[in-house]
Amino acid sequence: MFEIIRKNQRVMQLVLLVLILPSFILIGVSGYSSYVSGDSDIVKVGDSAITSQEFDRARRMQLDDMQRNNPSGFDLAQADSLESRRALLESLIDQRVQIEVATADRFNVSDIALRDHIATMPEFQENGVFSPTLYSQVLASAGIDARDFEQSQRGQLALQRVLGPVAASTSMLPSVMNKLEIALTEERGVRTRRFLTRDFEPQVQISDADLQAWYDANKQSLELPQQVKVEYLLLNEAAAFKDLPTPTDEQLKQYYEQNKARYVQPGRVNISHILLNVPAGASDSEREAAQTKARELAEKAQANKDDFADLARANSQDEGSAREGGELGWISKGSWPSVLENAVFALKKGDVSGVIEGPNGFHIFKINEVQPEQGESFEQARSKVQEEVRKQLASERFADMASKLTNLVYDNEDSLEAAANALGLTLKQAEGISRQGLIPASQVEGELAAANGPDAAVLDDNRVRQALFNAEALASRKNAGVVEVSPDTLIALRVIDVTDAHVPALDKVRTIAEENLRREKAAALAVQAGEDYLKQLQAGSEPENFSAQFAVSRAQFPEMDEALLNKVLANPVDKLPAYVGDRQPQGYTVVQILSHQPGKAGNPGLDMLTAQLTQAMARTETQAVLQAMRVQEKVQILPEAEKELTSSGEDE
Repeated sequence: MFEIIRKNQRVMQLVLLVLILPSFILIGVSGYSSYVSGDSDIVKVGDSAITSQEFDRARRMQLDDMQRNNPSGFDLAQADSLESRRALLESLIDQRVQIEVATADRFNVSDIALRDHIATMPEFQENGVFSPTLYSQVLASAGIDARDFEQSQRGQLALQRVLGPVAASTSMLPSVMNKLEIALTEERGVRTRRFLTRDFEPQVQISDADLQAWYDANKQSLELPQQVKVEYLLLNEAAAFKDLPTPTDEQLKQYYEQNKARYVQPGRVNISHILLNVPAGASDSEREAAQTKARELAEKAQANKDDFADLARANSQDEGSAREGGELGWISKGSWPSVLENAVFALKKGDVSGVIEGPNGFHIFKINEVQPEQGESFEQARSKVQEEVRKQLASERFADMASKLTNLVYDNEDSLEAAANALGLTLKQAEGISRQGLIPASQVEGELAAANGPDAAVLDDNRVRQALFNAEALASRKNAGVVEVSPDTLIALRVIDVTDAHVPALDKVRTIAEENLRREKAAALAVQAGEDYLKQLQAGSEPENFSAQFAVSRAQFPEMDEALLNKVLANPVDKLPAYVGDRQPQGYTVVQILSHQPGKAGNPGLDMLTAQLTQAMARTETQAVLQAMRVQEKVQILPEAEKELTSSGEDE
């Protein structure tokens, strides 16, 4: 069952539609509003309303979905920011507007259209064809009733008919596309000379007064976010191995015997055989006849061993091996019935056995090759066995310690000392941890900067920071819980101090301030040098130190940003060469324009452009229609909505 769910995760996402959408489609918006009449309205849409409980439920489901899709953790503050909540509310309004229109205009979907839609869903197909059996299995595994699922799909398709035709009817005129392609493929042949900021940095001189002035003007950019000092316990492989008892010889030998196949390859033989079957229920005379013939064949084979293959082809009743001269291949010890195995492994290379009775009849074996047992004895493998046993013991110990750690942390919520003492873990401290990440060590007041500590990677994990910056953990200073960073790493944490967002003193950020100021001054020198050189060229000076010529267009413009490209393409081409320049991220670039190539339509490299622009226009037109529908449905965002948006993040 779980395998079906894993392979059909997209169907699981439809559970939301099954649970919510039929409520609107079946009983109507007004009925749904009555159902939640005890709730407070935050947005009016036609005759219905979006309530605070609806919004809160959608918000929690959105966060749960993010959690599922980001098992390594995500930034809760960003995911549940005011902007994110506002965007969610807007999406709920858009959905409700469409439901209102679909309900009022009686949008519906036929049974045939619904059936065709479900049949195209890949979750229900085998080898590209709809499978009724798989359909039933997947829905049953997800706990969804087929009738509810089909009703939700009918409702979804009905909603798609509200705005779907708008997007489907959008198209780009060929004349417009031709003009766009001509504009995009118009080219200029250019050369460039770059005045790089880094080349001017050695010329920059910075005084204390300059540095203080820059610091005073840029304090906001230097502000450090709220940060915490924590104490923590780290349970990992090293902790599980610490003071681990040395395994006894008895434990090592027991492990070796139980896992001998890992150290020793058992002996094996390459054999051929002749089989004379004795069917179930055969009479004594039939059995004696088969045995007599087997003895005759065994005598012939022993007398002339080189003829064994021919005898097998002519006489063996094992059709599969008879065609190959009786060859069975390699047989390892422990893989056959003992009566056959004992006889086979008693022979040497080239030997032919006598008649051996087995479960299927009478056998005659020939030994083609013999490979004795190979591998390491216990003493030879001792060091490996000891290491593996230690790992196994450490793994068991880790599981036990993990269980105890969790219980101790939650049973003693005001301190981690009880857990540390009981488990023999070192209680550590670190500071300079913010909601966004670890503060650089140079900007941390104390000497326990997490960024410089041995556990920096663990403390910088999103899940760890999310636990630390939980509102309750910050306010109560109680244990923030146990976070599983990886299968073999757990961390228990507690906030012991909080430092509010602040701007560090200049001496704490002197290096950063100097770097920024030096870069700014060097950039100004680069721009000045570039502008001066551009004026010289425009006055008639000979160009020097330019790059090799290359082409630029609106579709391809290496080595320059959009602003510089616009200058190049906007410059008149009636008198060439011409020169333009502009500030760039790395400094200043002067461009020499040498040639002009008009654009043309029908460029194969722009085949996807029509589809991309059509999609963009479809989205724009859909939004325009949706906004008109909002006006038609008299959407009214109530004052309670803003309260819900700004307070919902504080209720966790």
